[in-house]
Amino acid sequence: MKKYCIPIFLICITTFCKAKQIEMTPVQAIKTAGEFIDVGDMENAWQILTLMPETNNQAIEIERKFLKAQILQQQGDPQGAIKLYQQILDKNPELARVRFELAVCYMQTKQWQRADWHLRLAMADDALGTDAKQVMNAYRYIVRQNKRWNVWFNVGLAPDNNINNSVAGQECVSTIVGPVCNRLNKPESSIGYNATVGGNHEFVLSGRWRWKSQANLDTNIYHKHKFDELHISAQTGPRFIWENGDVWLAGTIGRRWYGWERYNWYAGAKIAGQFDLSNKLGLGLNLQFTNNKYDLYDEFFSGQTYSANIHTMYAFNSSIYTVFKTGIIRENARSDMYSYTQPYVAVGMGVQLPYGFNVYAEPAVYLSKYDAPQWTIQDNNFAQITERNQTWRYMLAISNNNIRIWNTVPMITFAYTKRDSNIWQRQYEKASIAITLTQRF
Repeated sequence: MKKYCIPIFLICITTFCKAKQIEMTPVQAIKTAGEFIDVGDMENAWQILTLMPETNNQAIEIERKFLKAQILQQQGDPQGAIKLYQQILDKNPELARVRFELAVCYMQTKQWQRADWHLRLAMADDALGTDAKQVMNAYRYIVRQNKRWNVWFNVGLAPDNNINNSVAGQECVSTIVGPVCNRLNKPESSIGYNATVGGNHEFVLSGRWRWKSQANLDTNIYHKHKFDELHISAQTGPRFIWENGDVWLAGTIGRRWYGWERYNWYAGAKIAGQFDLSNKLGLGLNLQFTNNKYDLYDEFFSGQTYSANIHTMYAFNSSIYTVFKTGIIRENARSDMYSYTQPYVAVGMGVQLPYGFNVYAEPAVYLSKYDAPQWTIQDNNFAQITERNQTWRYMLAISNNNIRIWNTVPMITFAYTKRDSNIWQRQYEKASIAITLTQRF
């Protein structure tokens, strides 16, 4: 193994310091730098780590960056430490100790959402001891206490090959003078962009009670503007936090536009909770009620919506996790033909790979059952049929942390949707690609 001569200022008498050259191997140099850090001698530790030539040993180079990040962190430069920790995790996402230190830096810079994400993943690693996980649990409670505001945004392109969810063909009715046919709308393709902007703020009422308010804007704008969508929503209400979870009870209100025409508005209430069941397993619960008012066809569509949703996240280790979602939606419209019950199930898998890649895949199925039959055309005759739908959606999202634009990471999301129905005019297939800029975690 090669040895290197590294000058270190070891002998200091009043204002005079004498440099001494010490010959050591890379392993010895790393060990010596760590010992200097332990006794608070950051100057000599930094000198060793900086002057030591690069090696082809990945473990040594990881440790060099880690120790340099530790020095920056202790010298009051958490942003500099964050960059080094991120560089390590981009190539070695399985290193739970590095992820934990990154979370601590995020806490120091009050980036609470990012800190919470990395603490959650780091806690799942079996290599960390019980004491370390207890510290992380305590830190997560500190994060819950301090998540007093957050701002988020996504923006990107969104091409869609069947934006109107249509099926090509024609429906015909047999009459005494022959078939009378109606040609259905063809699937329309469109290219547009989407944007999501939102934020929340929490006013501290006491040690465990907060008053949380949140607002969000979602929009999809296409070159065929008749398909443009805009949704604005807001929620506000008390939030209670404790060591292993939190619960938020809020009033909700929202407004939708479609094709830049007023579509509907709603008001209601929801209760949302997050619970840590173990170091690896987290549970989320959302119950919501809204009263809906439609601007057009009010006599058919207006009514109430009830929903119950559960999602769990299980982390296998600090870089691989799975998500399970299930729930049910109940729509009570004024017309029974448009009232329905829709349960759904989704299972996702996420992994953080070397070289900065993040991959998440999720198949989902939605089952819709309407309350009353409606008139439609089947087998060249009018018929009354109660609609039943089964919708499959497959989603794959890919991003790379090494590609950064204005401190955001581009993400490509591929989605394929297929609906089967006992009313063939309701069937369709569509594929879409969304390229968005998201905040890096």
